[in-house]
Amino acid sequence: MQTLTAPELAAWLADATRQKPVLLDVREPWEYQTCHIADSLAIPMNTVPARMQELDDEAAIVCICHHGARSMSVAAFLERNGFANVINLTGGVHAWALQVDPSMPTY
Repeated sequence: MQTLTAPELAAWLADATRQKPVLLDVREPWEYQTCHIADSLAIPMNTVPARMQELDDEAAIVCICHHGARSMSVAAFLERNGFANVINLTGGVHAWALQVDPSMPTY
């Protein structure tokens, strides 16, 4: 499984020459409502198996959670189910708030 830091993801999203990844936020709805990275897709971890057909198995998918543990589990699950380009955001939205967007609420 690939990993990416918050600053690396920010650079990717800012690079107009690169195709944007799917930002898959696997946190609970209340967490997503508290804060999230713009344009992310909210699919709570426990619903991923039933909803994975909503994802393009050829697209780059960056899995996101609070600190990176749940998203790592989801990324591993997706890889086991044929998704070829899955990346875990190391440190999750907490790292994003600390390293990229200090205006983002933390919890």
